[in-house]
Order: sequence, then structure tokens, then C-alpha cells
Amino acid sequence: QVQLVESGGGLVQAGGSLRLSCAASERTFSRYHMAWFRQAPGKEREFVAAISWNYGNTIYADSVKGRFTISRSTANNTVYLQMNSLKPEDTAVYYCAAARTFTRITGAYDYWGQGTQVTVSS
Repeated sequence: QVQLVESGGGLVQAGGSLRLSCAASERTFSRYHMAWFRQAPGKEREFVAAISWNYGNTIYADSVKGRFTISRSTANNTVYLQMNSLKPEDTAVYYCAAARTFTRITGAYDYWGQGTQVTVSS
């Protein structure tokens, strides 16, 4: 059973920082590429960042490039999303996901966490 559990969301002022964590089962972590998506109220779920399981390659949405950093720790099977210079438009529920393909396409992701709320006040 693949399980992804996010944590680290909260309320922060514009310009501030947050770090999200996603704890994954060992099988998931060693064989799947990992990503973060987000969904704001009334909007579709959108890609944020992804990291490959083998070489640690990363890709980012243009809207977060230079502000967010995705990383992974094999020691504790966790993926992180460090978010700096946060803006009110970053407000959304953030989801961790796992896929066998290294991609930004939502439909390619097989497993999803329950989500964690990030709210950025102006």
C-alpha cells in the first residue's frame, strides 16, 4: 500500500517562508518520481515541482521557479518543498504525488497525499 503524508502547511505573511514535507513508504520512495501540486479554490490542480528518484533531476513551474526548491532525503523517505518569498497567489492546498514517469502532467501521477493548506496573507 502506497502512502503519502504531507505536513508543514500553515498561515504566513507575504514574503515569508514555509517548508512542506511528504513522508512516503520505502517502496514508493525508491521506485517513484515525486512531485508537488497545488489547487486553489475554484481552480484546477496545477503542477508545482518534481524530482526524479534516480538522479535527483528537478523541474519547476514557471510561477515558482527561483522561489521554491524541491528536494528529497533517502534517509527518511521524505520529499520537501522549501517555499520562499511567498505571495498571496501561492495560497492553495498543496499535494504530494508519486509517478513512474518524470513529468509535470497531473494525470501521470498514480498516488496522492491528502493535502496540506498553505495560506499567504498580504
